[in-house]
Amino acid sequence: MIYLKLLYGWIRQEIFAIPGRIIALTFFLFLFLGPFITQQPYFLRIIILTCIFGIYAMSWDVLSGFTGQLSLGHALFFGVAAYTVALLDIYLHWSPWLTIPIGGVLSVLSGLFVCLPALRLRGMYLGLVTLTFPIILTGILYIFSDVTGGELGLFGMRSLSSSITLAYYTVAIIFLISAYIMYKVTDAEDKFLRIGIILHAIREDEIAARSSGIRTNRYKFIAFAVSGFFAGVAGGLYTHFMRVTGPSTLELFFSFQVILWVIFGSTATIYGPVVGVFILYPVTEIISIFAWGEPIRQIIFALILILALFFMPEGISVWILDKLEVKCPRCKLINNFIRKKCRACRAELK
Repeated sequence: MIYLKLLYGWIRQEIFAIPGRIIALTFFLFLFLGPFITQQPYFLRIIILTCIFGIYAMSWDVLSGFTGQLSLGHALFFGVAAYTVALLDIYLHWSPWLTIPIGGVLSVLSGLFVCLPALRLRGMYLGLVTLTFPIILTGILYIFSDVTGGELGLFGMRSLSSSITLAYYTVAIIFLISAYIMYKVTDAEDKFLRIGIILHAIREDEIAARSSGIRTNRYKFIAFAVSGFFAGVAGGLYTHFMRVTGPSTLELFFSFQVILWVIFGSTATIYGPVVGVFILYPVTEIISIFAWGEPIRQIIFALILILALFFMPEGISVWILDKLEVKCPRCKLINNFIRKKCRACRAELK
């Protein structure tokens, strides 16, 4: 009984007292109760794809949002893993639990290869160089069309599971684990890894960070490796769930789409890309159900982005948290916006 009281006290102080954590808890409950809310395969499919694209969006945020290494060709990592998984499944008949990690590792290697220009280039120049890699890989796929399927791509890979409910929970768990790992890697207040604060320093002023003794090249490699791995995990999950992959996984729009998701949700937050994907992707997919929706869903997507960036330039998640949370000026503890005094030091809140 004592332990239950301690647990309740911890939940009350650390979760229910902070609006952002209440929203996160509600989201976790919604994610795990999804199959109980609806058994419609179409809606479960939307949530599964949203989780996959959420991993993909968070991986871009690790590289470009936190580290400041602009990637305009992020689909390269997704596509490398997607084709790796498909080829291993079709020609070697390996299990998805083996092909997906291998796809992630090859995406890491491609990320380290792309990182080489980042050692010399920054900003838009780096972005333009990264933009060329998916184009080059697409050309290679067309050259070896007998193996890669060319424009038609590859299809017939084995599914993650014979049950869509089991596939749902598999993807959801991988999504949550990936989100936690990327959050810990980029957490500037983490006292164990100490990577997040360095990534922030590189983003703000790489020259100053280097002059302070930080080996920035090493941490750039880490950022590219982490980003590439999780983008590869997303690509592998996508291939085994959809059971098809093609040049569309390397399209320029797919690289730009992840940027739009992250900017809409809020950059350099990890939870921001999740918010962006879980709002924009399901909305556009549900609109396409209707006969009038398919031709105009991209227009609606663009209008939502324009209005959000006009009124919420830092992203929707940061804007919402600024309205719901107040940081104590004395102890820096986060409080609910309705409180007049800090819940810890009792200082007056503005």
